[in-house]
Amino acid sequence: MSEPVDAGEPPPGLQLTTAEWGLWQAFRNGSEHDLRSREPELDDPNGDHPWGPERTVRARVVALLLLHGPPPLLGRVASLHLTGAYVTGCLDISGGAVEHYFELRQCRFEKEIRMPEARVHTARFVDCFIPRLEGARLTTEGDLHLPRCSVPDGIKLTDATIGTDLLLNEATIGSGRRSHAVSADGITVSQELQASLLVTDGLVSLRGATVGSSLHMFGSVLRNRRGRYALYAPQMTVEQVASFADAGRASAPQIYGATPPTGTRYDFHTHGGPSRPEAGGGTRWRTKHFECTGGMVLDDGRFGSSLVIENARLDLQRDQELSLRRITTPELTFTPQTPERGLIVLSGATVEKLMDRTLSWPRDERLWMAGFTYQLAIAKEGHFNVRERLQWVETATAEYAPEPYEQLALMYRNSGEDTNARIVLLAKQRRRRATLPLPGKIWGYLQDWTVAYGYRPGQAALWMGFLWLTGALLFESHRPSALKGDEHPHWNAALYTLDLLLPVISFGQDQAWNPAGGYQWLAAGLIMLGWILATTVAAGATRLLRRQ
Repeated sequence: MSEPVDAGEPPPGLQLTTAEWGLWQAFRNGSEHDLRSREPELDDPNGDHPWGPERTVRARVVALLLLHGPPPLLGRVASLHLTGAYVTGCLDISGGAVEHYFELRQCRFEKEIRMPEARVHTARFVDCFIPRLEGARLTTEGDLHLPRCSVPDGIKLTDATIGTDLLLNEATIGSGRRSHAVSADGITVSQELQASLLVTDGLVSLRGATVGSSLHMFGSVLRNRRGRYALYAPQMTVEQVASFADAGRASAPQIYGATPPTGTRYDFHTHGGPSRPEAGGGTRWRTKHFECTGGMVLDDGRFGSSLVIENARLDLQRDQELSLRRITTPELTFTPQTPERGLIVLSGATVEKLMDRTLSWPRDERLWMAGFTYQLAIAKEGHFNVRERLQWVETATAEYAPEPYEQLALMYRNSGEDTNARIVLLAKQRRRRATLPLPGKIWGYLQDWTVAYGYRPGQAALWMGFLWLTGALLFESHRPSALKGDEHPHWNAALYTLDLLLPVISFGQDQAWNPAGGYQWLAAGLIMLGWILATTVAAGATRLLRRQ
């Protein structure tokens, strides 16, 4: 296998079978070599039916064609198109350079495929059974397609570089005796990573992955019952959209997108896809939900356009999390089904626009979002009023912290909703009051009852008016004696009461009259209440000026 074949004939001693000889000629011709029986049950790569010698091709022959294949026939381009074959042995092209395009469809591999540190142009395995795929540091100039493949022992693409798209749509990937179903830490995908309708059993690890366009996981089912995480993808960078959402009619263009003419073809009505034909010739769509059984970690991720976690089903244990710590994205759509257990963590996340719904957030201490900043919050479904937003903030702060309240108030103020901003800041002061010692609590209650910490200045005017009217009526019926005999201004109960209430302004009444008995205590009480009202009004005015 180390010497190139120049004459177009197989090397001596290789002893090709009929199926292999047909593949050899098809390679030179650039045409498909189809070994299927045309009976769906017998052609299922995952079935139990044996495939005989007429459908058997040795992995050694496939590797020889890919690495050192014969020259093409005149006017043709050599390429490998193999369909419906049983490939025996281990297909090993480790460290090799494959110049030819190759696609294997509905093939059954006896042993793993090994491609670590190989360089290929475009590689497509479609609807194949592959025990395991080893592709650490694999480099492709074009696509790597694995749609509808079954890989029971997992895929390893650590530090791989994919020149265009990586397709895992409708694949079923297990972990075997390992912990990882997909190990792709540090992978770089220049365009899209499509993993819709993917089913995994084991950890999917994408730590430090870079996706040049979008990441789609519409209707995927990720399960890992033996470990803490089902999806572990911290420090991931997606230049456009990352979607973890339903697979339905709206997402069909992303799932069944166009590919090059010689590329992967999809059948909309097979393999458990989201649709099936009806009697009238139309298509009835079945929505499939994104499901994650196990923790989902996207910490420190950067999403250039948006992160969408929509209508997802999350099955978490008590020590597991949906973790979005310190992510950065212009838009976060967060509308999953509320998990019964586990934590939702957005601590330190930075989002410009948050689109969510009330029922997606836990109603207890399972929501953490210390340091979570956002500029705009919009209810994607239903109505999210200020009282519900306050409950959302209180749920996320088991202990009092001012930042979530100030963040929510800032959002309302930037949206021009000053009334809601004042409601939020008043709730912050009331929550803070519970943490103060007794004197602070008493003073806080006085500020709350009088001017609502300055956020309801009209409340002070009502109190002032009530005290003024009450004092004026009482002193009108019980005029106090003058301090200096006839040297006093004309008696005016209303001005006298106003002089007592206002600590700075004087109308000359309070210094001219001398109440006695219980009215002396009444005058002292009005003076004290006047100081309290004036102090709290001044504090409220200071806050108002500071906000403006």
